[in-house]
Amino acid sequence: MKLLKNIKYTAGILASMMLLSGCNDYIDETIYSDVTSENFITEDNADQLVVGIYTQVRGVYRNYGYKFLGTDIFTTRGDVTSNSSENDYFGLQAPSSNGVWSGNYDIIAKANTAINRYENQISWSAGRLSDKAYGLAQARALRALAFFNLAQQYGGVVLELDEQLTIREDYTRSSEADTYALIISELEAAIPGLLDAPETGRFSKRAAQHVLAEAYLTRAYKTFGSTADFTTAAALAEQAIGSYDIRSQTYAQVFDYDNQVNPEVLFAAQWGAGNIASNKNNNKHAIFMYAVHNLPGINRTTTPYGFSDSNSMPTPFFYSLFAANDSRDDATFHRALLADGNVPIGAPDPIVANDTIVYFPKVALGAAELADRLDRYWVYQPDQYLYGRPADVTGVNYLYSLNSELTNFPIFKKFDDEDFNETAEGARDTFIFRISETHLIAAEAHLGAGNTTQALFHINRVRERATEVPNEYLTVSIDDILNERALELAGEDNRWAVLKRTGKLEERVNLYNPHNVNHGAFDAAKHLLRPIPTNELILSPETMKQNPNY
Repeated sequence: MKLLKNIKYTAGILASMMLLSGCNDYIDETIYSDVTSENFITEDNADQLVVGIYTQVRGVYRNYGYKFLGTDIFTTRGDVTSNSSENDYFGLQAPSSNGVWSGNYDIIAKANTAINRYENQISWSAGRLSDKAYGLAQARALRALAFFNLAQQYGGVVLELDEQLTIREDYTRSSEADTYALIISELEAAIPGLLDAPETGRFSKRAAQHVLAEAYLTRAYKTFGSTADFTTAAALAEQAIGSYDIRSQTYAQVFDYDNQVNPEVLFAAQWGAGNIASNKNNNKHAIFMYAVHNLPGINRTTTPYGFSDSNSMPTPFFYSLFAANDSRDDATFHRALLADGNVPIGAPDPIVANDTIVYFPKVALGAAELADRLDRYWVYQPDQYLYGRPADVTGVNYLYSLNSELTNFPIFKKFDDEDFNETAEGARDTFIFRISETHLIAAEAHLGAGNTTQALFHINRVRERATEVPNEYLTVSIDDILNERALELAGEDNRWAVLKRTGKLEERVNLYNPHNVNHGAFDAAKHLLRPIPTNELILSPETMKQNPNY
């Protein structure tokens, strides 16, 4: 069963609570009238407080800010001389508000409410104490996840653990060391109370072990961390992997639309079909693509590809990572864009449904083959994916000058939806943690601890699923792990945070991000932390401090 379905809001004194309604196949909610703080929350309906936390998770993992741009594998679609502060760091300053900050604090606020009511308001009978423990474990684990999301971006943050019932002007950031200490202690306290195999959609013990492994791994690189953190992270990652063999299904099967609930997925933000907008509002099908609806034969409202909702695209470096035998290429990209309707005019030749409109070869074509294909459709070679119009090839039907789009590249396929409306109303779940990532966390942790044998085992297990070649890596470095993470997890993990963690952000954006190569202004003294939104400084002017150099 899915956890999240048909969100509704109830009014009353407890307006801060987000509740969930459902149908027979989902968790049900009873709608109450005449609500008061004294009679509403009981042990019978307390779980709705926990369910409300999960609803906030969706917003955090629907927001792609600070995750992809300004890295080695994603850049903007504009000319390489164009500016985008989030990508090239030129002029990056503090915004007035930011969804990364507010979204994660929404999770924290919901968790604080649930924990307070579970511990201080609800009268629990002896037979329901296990329900109390389980609810508290989920709330604490999800709160720790939100704090970890914030710490990776901002460093030390406000460690507010109480339900806020009044307006305050004295919020104070804790140190980064204290922030990581809290994240780790909260997850360690929560894990014993979580279930190994909970209802689909809930945070499992293994999902919490995955997050805790990454928290220890991240701390291991810090001045307040230690080598022991690498060892602990490796052990936790292996516990999260358990006995599951990722080779039991192909990469393409993992992303099959009809296989969204599958054993490789440790945790997902759930969406679904239906008439309630908040339940069906994923937008991931609309990222890492361009305006393909402007191509002849691809209709804006009927295209299966979606409609572009971001200015981001993969870098040429990312495309270059895919070896000839890497099956993830076919599952990740659309290398051929097909017509979804007939176009009798407006193109070099009449177009019918399923005709190829654009083709992106993995390896550059020779002149003769290129000319032959350009008689039937546009072809963009691997060195032509960035902004710009290639010179026309004479004597062919598909001249580049006839394509109104100036940026053409293989768009993402693995996030394709089957139920959406242009940029929104998507029903596909968003995978947050997969076991293949847990293997790569284990590889990085073992490498940091000096255990190259185990590091090789874990990176090779991921590689073997993709190429069917066992033990392809004979040696392993942090760059190998970063490249394998790119191939396996592009668009899923927080690429910026991973590069920052490993100390590779500045090096890699200056090597592989074309806009940074052209005019990047990355400054490690400033840009390894994100700016605190200015509204937070205004709300607590005497106590909140901005990150350095913003």
